[in-house]
Amino acid sequence: MSSIKTSELLTYIDNATSPYQTVEEGIKKLKNQGFLELKMKEPWQLQPGNGYYVNTFGTTMFAFTIGNDFKAGQNLRIAAAHTDQPGFHIKPKAEMNSKVYLKLDTEVYGGPILNTWLDRPLSIAGRIALRSENPFHPIIKLVDVRRPVLTIPNLAIHINRDVNKGLELNKQMDTLPLMAMLNESINKDDFFIRFLEEESEVGRDEILDFDLYIYNAEKGCRLGMKEEFISAPRLDNLTSVLALLNSIMAGRRSTGINLISLYDNEEVGSKSKQGADSALLNMLLEKIYIGLGYERSQMLEDAIDGMLLSVDVAHGLHPNRPERYDPINQTVLNGGVVLKIDKNQKYSFDSEAVAILQQICEKNKILYQKFVKRSDMPGGQTLGPIISSWLPMKTVDLGIPLLAMHSARETMGVEDQEYLESLLSEFFRFEN
Repeated sequence: MSSIKTSELLTYIDNATSPYQTVEEGIKKLKNQGFLELKMKEPWQLQPGNGYYVNTFGTTMFAFTIGNDFKAGQNLRIAAAHTDQPGFHIKPKAEMNSKVYLKLDTEVYGGPILNTWLDRPLSIAGRIALRSENPFHPIIKLVDVRRPVLTIPNLAIHINRDVNKGLELNKQMDTLPLMAMLNESINKDDFFIRFLEEESEVGRDEILDFDLYIYNAEKGCRLGMKEEFISAPRLDNLTSVLALLNSIMAGRRSTGINLISLYDNEEVGSKSKQGADSALLNMLLEKIYIGLGYERSQMLEDAIDGMLLSVDVAHGLHPNRPERYDPINQTVLNGGVVLKIDKNQKYSFDSEAVAILQQICEKNKILYQKFVKRSDMPGGQTLGPIISSWLPMKTVDLGIPLLAMHSARETMGVEDQEYLESLLSEFFRFEN
């Protein structure tokens, strides 16, 4: 991957510190390319040749382009990723103290590798809800502290002699972040809300609620003898989010509709109004067809002939534990885009759809590989089976391979992002 592409990825990751910031950064990119904003609660009058985006609930967004020569009967092409990452969420009454130490009460979000969060510089991002004249429309303000203000300290080995034997961390006791020292200028009962007041530049009485995440404040970097790897927080799934944003802007075609869906709450099962296991995408597609002068029945007919890509990261072969993987179907960093296979439909599997992607890759000299988990190990589920159960169409799960997925800092191959973006752009660009 070129240094420009690497820099773009690391900059996006550094700025996309919570699902809210991920969506906001995506919108900036789309607006710079002339995409127009739409709102779900308003009627749409759409024009072929244009690009549009929709921000739904702050943490989920859609973007789509309409071919210049669009007419009903041309197929839909959709690609989806998720905006959330496993980590920690701050509870409503957050202030806690232990002797002279001030810390925050948090809950674990999703399935992070807990011990990787210890002893790192951490920060806070998300949004706050403020008082308004109309109670049904609170004022919403995004917050990103943008500097290290927290850490979760480990116990020294002298005090915890069994630490290297693999101790289980208690989520209510061992993972609470340290924020400050108690002194005469700090009130232990409201220090965090006062901190929010200063950071957001609003009065504390204006703050009604907040939705705030703790994030790893370390910057990503290239590493390796030949700088062949990227180490960074939030590679799962910001690699996919950025690839989808770039491909929907680059992969224009004269026919059909191209669409990307960037969902929240994948890490906790997608069962929310802003998650993939909702009617959002179906509602959006129906509004698109109505906005182009067609009826819902035409959307349903075009969807059946459509194709969906569920773009999430994949498991790269671990150099120290190769026995944890299938003995033959293994994927490696810098080996290209991973097509994820699971006949039990934890990943969406459709041999016709896989064959389509293989031909696109081979035609454009894009490296690809196939992943199947060990038969005696359970696997996780992705967006693909969830979305295709709501919107039946040919579906493939794919992504770039990672090491240390769900760690506070993950590792990828430096070449794989470019392979992914090339495949997605050709998927959207190819005329049929």
